[in-house]
Amino acid sequence: MATKRKPLHPTPASTLNFRPTLANDRSEGGRGTKPTADPTSVSNALVHILQHVCKRILFVDIKKKLFVYFGCVFLLSLIADFTSVPKSYFSKKDNLFNLYFVKVAWGWTLLLSLPFVAFSSFTYCCGQRDKVLKHCSRLLIATIFWYFWTNLYNYFDNFYGRCNVKNPKYQKRSACLAEGFHWSSIDISGHCFILIYSTLVLIEEARAINCWEGISDLIREEGYARSIDDKTSRPLRCLSSDDLDALRTYYIKFSPYIRGLFIAITFLTLLWDIMLLSTIIYFHNMLEKLIAYVVAVGTWALTYQIWYKIPGIIPPMPGEGVFKYQDSKPAKEVKLKPRPSLSNRIPGPKFMGMPLKVPPSAQNNTSSNDQEQSNNVL
Repeated sequence: MATKRKPLHPTPASTLNFRPTLANDRSEGGRGTKPTADPTSVSNALVHILQHVCKRILFVDIKKKLFVYFGCVFLLSLIADFTSVPKSYFSKKDNLFNLYFVKVAWGWTLLLSLPFVAFSSFTYCCGQRDKVLKHCSRLLIATIFWYFWTNLYNYFDNFYGRCNVKNPKYQKRSACLAEGFHWSSIDISGHCFILIYSTLVLIEEARAINCWEGISDLIREEGYARSIDDKTSRPLRCLSSDDLDALRTYYIKFSPYIRGLFIAITFLTLLWDIMLLSTIIYFHNMLEKLIAYVVAVGTWALTYQIWYKIPGIIPPMPGEGVFKYQDSKPAKEVKLKPRPSLSNRIPGPKFMGMPLKVPPSAQNNTSSNDQEQSNNVL
């Protein structure tokens, strides 16, 4: 039986078009490649789209939002004070939204914001309970301010108000109104205050969701970097192995709830805006609502714009945990110099705007310009 003849000069492995499989390669453990993101399901894609729409609604420029609030409180209230506004369902004090939402507006605000802050801070604080409590203390401070201002409004109304009947036993607001008399005072709009203040608090607390989806990329890249013993600077490099495991666990566990609460917060702020508009049109006068606006915006500015931004002061701003995930900066755009046209630089006959003959000197200049452009890009 004929057999294949062995070559006299075996071909070395370096000249082959493929890398032969060696026993040593099988024994050596390969480091692998950088992992990629998991495929996204249709349901997750729809949730992300809805979440993106909610971000566009909730995170408008806060200065523009405050300007719109001021314009509505001042101009619409002024118009409503001097004109007859047609009655509607929202002009009734016992309408469904007023009884079950506005009357307990702060309860609805805490019902959504407290679990959102707890779940999100538990994630970016890697389960460190002392840091989570510091983040939750922002809502405690907001509740104290809400309680203080609403009780101050009631005290101011009772102390400086007068009944239209001079009988001393009717000089309390409750007694005067119970007998059907008119109580005259500056009744600062508690509804206007709570609706504006609740909206601002919800917006600030919901900002923790910015760049939230990027945490999964940070976790995946950090796990890969540690597997190959990468020493480069990374956002999660400061975490211990236990903290990284906790972050991975809590992120997977709490992210669905955080997304759902964020969407609910967006719809609640829309409801607050609608009820604020009805309050501006149908209840209180312009001065009473303007005072409430100033108090609400001033309290928000004192806490979220001044107090919480002081480094090292408790409580921290939303999103500040044991690592930074909201520091992504866009890459700088490389601006290329305009390339001079070849037809403008070379004299002589042209066809369709291009020279028929290109001198050697012009070709050298063109190649040098191309090299300079490529160097600028690099």
